[in-house]
Amino acid sequence: MPPLSLLIKPASGSCNMCCRYCFYTDETENRAVASMGRMSPDTIRLLVDKALNWADEDCTFAFQGGEPTLAGLDFFRGLTDYVSAHPNPKGIRIHYALQTNGYALNEDWAQWFAQNQVLVGVSLDGPKEIHDRYRVDREGKGTFQRVMASIRLLERYGVQFNILTVVSAANARHGRQVYEFFRRQDFRYQQYIECLDPIGEVPGDHDYSLTPQRYTAFLTAIFDAWYLDMKAGRYVYNRYFENLMMILSGQRPESCNLQGVCAPQWVVEADGSVYPCDFYALDQWCLGNIRTDSFPEMEKKRKELGFIQWSCRLPEECRTCRWVMLCRNGCRRNREPVTADSTGKNYFCEAYREFLEYAAPRLMEVYQLLRHRAGL
Repeated sequence: MPPLSLLIKPASGSCNMCCRYCFYTDETENRAVASMGRMSPDTIRLLVDKALNWADEDCTFAFQGGEPTLAGLDFFRGLTDYVSAHPNPKGIRIHYALQTNGYALNEDWAQWFAQNQVLVGVSLDGPKEIHDRYRVDREGKGTFQRVMASIRLLERYGVQFNILTVVSAANARHGRQVYEFFRRQDFRYQQYIECLDPIGEVPGDHDYSLTPQRYTAFLTAIFDAWYLDMKAGRYVYNRYFENLMMILSGQRPESCNLQGVCAPQWVVEADGSVYPCDFYALDQWCLGNIRTDSFPEMEKKRKELGFIQWSCRLPEECRTCRWVMLCRNGCRRNREPVTADSTGKNYFCEAYREFLEYAAPRLMEVYQLLRHRAGL
């Protein structure tokens, strides 16, 4: 069995910011019950019990939202105290991660992160004028200064963190500017995710929408800057580029959007409801509830729903594409409608194709260079 990774939403979709493109706000509005409130101590303890019983070697408790810190630091302290006191006869290795908007972190949070070796992801879309375009607080004011202050706090306490950037219309036009800003801040661990349009809408109609053309421009711009850094010996981790190099070298990518099939994920909402993916925390895809159902029972439900099986299909056009083994039609969320009989072509197909034609030879060059420097 692969390592068990749980994506937990202890504050459901609640947030202390009001990002204009938030995909999870849209998701909650497409459920019968939008907010599941706050996760209770009993629910998180039961989740720990069942997870450590089900896991094989590794178990990751990862937290996301909304904004997970709204559950309160005492909630997280209670979790780590409970895990520390929990019998662990199988010797499961336990890891913690938390994705935050960085709006309300303080020294108590930073200290807890450091003490428990929590890997923290901080959402940051670029320099102030770009970040503040869509990432605003409840009063519509920009949040850049507060986020940067939180990052400096994490640095001061030695907390391991990475930067998560949503690629939207605001920063897609300024890829080089974004990358160079991160370089000046010495942010060497970066992940870029595609901005999603609301469920059921034709993509591309919002002012924040990421179109294939904009995405091509962004990818090529940050790739050129990243390539020069890597050639010069300045290592920068870019999750997408790293996964492409894994595929080029014959390895299995860790990112599910490049595996060609959905991964068996476990998304746990605040009331204990479990879903197969963060992008599908919707009523029709509910696998069960951790309070009443076992992991084997919920895995059976996943198979009955066909969630993973449906994601395996490729459109006929993809089968003859020279880049299919690198692209693999991307994330299921961007190729809806996906049914038991067919799957759509990824909305960003054109961007992937143009970028891979542009970058693939140099990606392989960087991979060989890294091997040489490692003495392999």
